Amino acid sequence: MTDSTRHLDLGCGLNPFNPYSRDCLYGCDIRDIDESFDGLSFEYKKANLVTSKIPFPDSFFDSVSAMDFLEHIPRQMMLPEGQMCNPFVNLMSEIHRVMKPGGIFLAMTPCYPHPSAFVDPTHVNIITEDTHSYFVGEEPIASMYGFTGRFAVKRVAWETPNNVRNTIDSEFRKSLRRFQQKWFRNGLSHQYWELVAQ
Repeated sequence: MTDSTRHLDLGCGLNPFNPYSRDCLYGCDIRDIDESFDGLSFEYKKANLVTSKIPFPDSFFDSVSAMDFLEHIPRQMMLPEGQMCNPFVNLMSEIHRVMKPGGIFLAMTPCYPHPSAFVDPTHVNIITEDTHSYFVGEEPIASMYGFTGRFAVKRVAWETPNNVRNTIDSEFRKSLRRFQQKWFRNGLSHQYWELVAQ
């Protein structure tokens, strides 16, 4: 008998994303969620991932997702003791820590220079086309800021949010959505990352 596969969705709310159809679904969010809610079909843990670690053990997940989430994690902040910390870099280390080797991190976030990256006043971490590159390779650049993991790129691209959320749609339908967004709706707005834990 094989072990069950596990997926963690960060910033999950009541509807966690399970893009790879894993057997067991977990969610983590800053919100209070009533775990006795009848429709709750996943294991939930509350955590403020700006200041806390992901509340799961090392090498626990086959995949982790962060949909419209990374842009809410500050790049730098001052701790009460007066020390500077790098919450975004620390979170990327935590994501790597909880993933099994070969696990996939899927992220989708509004990206510069599209206006959607700036409209929401809680977007404090503006992602660019090259932000992911700080966390990949033999010696990731973000290591100088305390990053302790290493990812490889499976896929990084401009994408429409609906294509990521509707993974079972045909490639024709996804291409049509990309075309419509690019040419008729102010351009593609989100960066899509699939990074493999090394």
